[in-house]
Amino acid sequence: MNHEQKIIRELTAFFEISRELASSPDLDSALDHILGIMDTQLNLHRGAILLLKRDTNELMTELAYGMSDEEKKKGRFKIGEGITGTVLSTGLPIIVPDIGAEPRFLNRTGARKGVGRKKMAFIAVPLIFQGMKLGVLSADCDMTEGERDLEEDKRVLSIIGSTIVQAVLLRQRFSEENQRLIDETHRLEHALKDRYAIDGWIGRSKVMNQIAESVYQVAASRATVLIQGESGTGKEVIAKAIHFLSPRAKKPFVQINCAAIPETLLESQLFGHEKGAFTGAHIARPGKFEAADTGTIFLDEIGEITPAVQVKLLRVLQERSVERIGGNRVIPVDVRIIAATNRNLEEMIRRNQFREDLYYRLNVVPLFLPPLRQRKEDVPLLVEHFLDRFNRDNDRTVVVEPGAMDMLVNYDWPGNVRELENMMERLVVMAHGATITRDDAGRAMTLYPKAPHPERELPPGGGVVVGRPHESSEGVPAMGEATDGLLGAVSSLEKEQIEAVLKRYGYVKTRAARALGITPRQLRYRMMKYGIEDIIP
Repeated sequence: MNHEQKIIRELTAFFEISRELASSPDLDSALDHILGIMDTQLNLHRGAILLLKRDTNELMTELAYGMSDEEKKKGRFKIGEGITGTVLSTGLPIIVPDIGAEPRFLNRTGARKGVGRKKMAFIAVPLIFQGMKLGVLSADCDMTEGERDLEEDKRVLSIIGSTIVQAVLLRQRFSEENQRLIDETHRLEHALKDRYAIDGWIGRSKVMNQIAESVYQVAASRATVLIQGESGTGKEVIAKAIHFLSPRAKKPFVQINCAAIPETLLESQLFGHEKGAFTGAHIARPGKFEAADTGTIFLDEIGEITPAVQVKLLRVLQERSVERIGGNRVIPVDVRIIAATNRNLEEMIRRNQFREDLYYRLNVVPLFLPPLRQRKEDVPLLVEHFLDRFNRDNDRTVVVEPGAMDMLVNYDWPGNVRELENMMERLVVMAHGATITRDDAGRAMTLYPKAPHPERELPPGGGVVVGRPHESSEGVPAMGEATDGLLGAVSSLEKEQIEAVLKRYGYVKTRAARALGITPRQLRYRMMKYGIEDIIP
């Protein structure tokens, strides 16, 4: 091959290398193809790209043409070790005319065992970008193929190295960022498991131990779970614990509060919609069930869904598939369902407000969370837990004196753990000294009137029985009891307004609550308080 032909061949190879870098979206694929061009068009065989791992300070063979994965794994060198390590250390290229006669050539990969007695040269050039040493590009030259100008081969390899060095830098940064994201994902997974594992749940009472045992047992299955309990008892925490203790822990956990979404949007949120399905549906959107595929969906406040949505939800539970609004395509979903409610669904069934068949589909494994007033032995543990947290958050070191602790333990906590959490934050923030006294606790408890609650008991069978309302420890009247004077007039006015708004909106509680500026839960409480009949819309 004359000099002119050689120049044409090199220029052709450089053009193909540049085109590969410009057109390939996959850096690994582009670099691998470039090593192939070196082999087939320039007779630079077994081309390899070794990159410096800054955490271990070693050169690792990342890409190599004609080497197996096992051989590439063996190609690792410390800085200054062997020919390759020396090239990185000095930042200068090296030519080895005969690797068989060079003691510094280590042949770590073992890739040249099959070359027999052939004379083989080796060239390595540094990959340097703006003074930063990234790695080494190396290749073999078969000296039996005819006379070769190794200096010319070194020049060609150096040009290729300069051409690909930016791509190598990008690849290295992508790889480091990807590893960082993987490490962060693992860290978050462990943090979530620690946060939501039952072992970290505050409570040592007998009933809490029984719940923990049930959660561990049900988590391993794919059974549908119905969690029942008053607001603030930790239904969401239990749902997340079941998911993160299950085989689906690394899959999606999708949560939707059925009471917080207007009924006109809830169906679309759950099942998705196709483009043009209704006014404003400019694009197709998957629903929460599709988003939770292979994972878990948590349907909070399940007792708030309308009869129309109940029918569709029942179909999903039966057929394990969804149909988007405005579509006719059946989309299979593999979803574990956990539902929660603070309402008595059996009573709702008797009043034709909740489908009996849906109830039994949801109630495969029932879990009942007791209110805080039924596990007062857990209150000190919760107090210390929240005290420690809010001391850290507010850079304080306050403690609770025994008298104040007695008041906290003996209080009924109608808002359950959520109310206790808010109370502890208030006490830490408002404490005048280093100790929360009995007077501090008393003042905090009387900042606003507490809503009375119907007494709920957990019978041996695990069911929830709603008993007779009682008067709270602060003397707040029980639900349905009359009051005199100004409070009585205010209550009467509030009752009349609620009745008028309910009638105006056809007893659709979500719409009535929105018009009144309160939540559906608050509306239900006031209806119970004033004895307003819950008419089915």
